[in-house]
Parts: sequence; C-alpha cells; structure tokens
Amino acid sequence: MHFPIDLPGKLQALAAELRVRPEEISETFTRGTGAGGQKINKTSSCVELTHAPTGISVRVQKHRQQSANRVSAYKLLISKIEERVKGKESERAKRIFKSRKQKQRRSRKAKEKMLEGKHHRSDLKEMRKNII
Repeated sequence: MHFPIDLPGKLQALAAELRVRPEEISETFTRGTGAGGQKINKTSSCVELTHAPTGISVRVQKHRQQSANRVSAYKLLISKIEERVKGKESERAKRIFKSRKQKQRRSRKAKEKMLEGKHHRSDLKEMRKNII
C-alpha cells in the first residue's frame, strides 16, 4: 500500500491492519477559513479527506503548509476509522477511558482503606516523638 504521502510506520501498519486502501480515499484541497488574512484567502492549504466505504470525512487546517495538513488529515482519518471498526478497543477509546478513570472519585470503601493506611503511618510517626 502506497499512500500519496509518507506516513509514519506505526500509522501505515494500522492502516494495513484496518484494510484502508489509498484508492478508497478522496482528497480535496480548499481555501481555509478564519484568521490569517491574505495568506489564508489565497492558498488552498485546507485538506479534506473522505473514506468512501465508511463515509467518514475529515477536514484539517491546523498548519500553514498543505503537506503538514495532509499528514494530520490522514492521521485523523485513520484514527476515526479505527474507532469505528474496533470500538472500545481503539487507541483513542482506551485513552479516553483511562483519563475518565483517573479523574473519577474514589469509592467510599477505597477512600477509607487509603486513609486507614495513612492513619497507621501517622500513628507510627507519633510514637517516635520524645516524651517530655
């Protein structure tokens, strides 16, 4: 499989695993929107990719260069396809689950157990003090 741009090895391996073929992806280059003045109004640096079998479409305009936007667009498209195909097993879903789990409050029992250990440690330290 040869994509029109050089993708990192890990991304190319993921595309092969998901059976994403370059001929299934259509690319269009458009003018971007937003701040940037004359540069943004005159250059077609915005990249839109559409994956025909799944109908997933992405639009990237993060960078000033079209080549950098193409790489970012392919990364985003492949990660979205992975999310649709693998669901909860995709890298993005795992990352989201991990961050939610870390932010979640401890259960009452877990908190009590943690505090019990802390109290035990403080008691040990308290016993080391000199008696006057």
